[in-house]
Amino acid sequence: MKRTILALTCLSAVSLAALAADNEKTKPDNTATNERDRSGETQTSGDQSNSSADLKITQAIRQALMKDSELSTTAKNVKIITNNGHVTLRGPVKTAQEKAKIDQLAKSAAAAPILTINWTLKDQIN
Repeated sequence: MKRTILALTCLSAVSLAALAADNEKTKPDNTATNERDRSGETQTSGDQSNSSADLKITQAIRQALMKDSELSTTAKNVKIITNNGHVTLRGPVKTAQEKAKIDQLAKSAAAAPILTINWTLKDQIN
């Protein structure tokens, strides 16, 4: 009985150590992204204007993205930031084709010039 309890205790300790090591490996390092966003040179969601014209542009783009059944969920969740009629799109997309499709939809949905487009292409998962 003592051997069984000892074996279970050792097995539990090894499992916990392996789990802790796994968690350490999977922690993302987004320090560079955070520094970029704090610099003030990059538009973030906090820069979204509350004017009715800007909100309408943002809404029109979001609706256009949501209606397109070919876009992935990731693509439909890009950030849309509108400030004084200027639109910034940010976020990961799966492919360059998806990025081009979002650009096209945003330009056709917004009756405003899109001056800034920031993208992060997400690595393909095989």
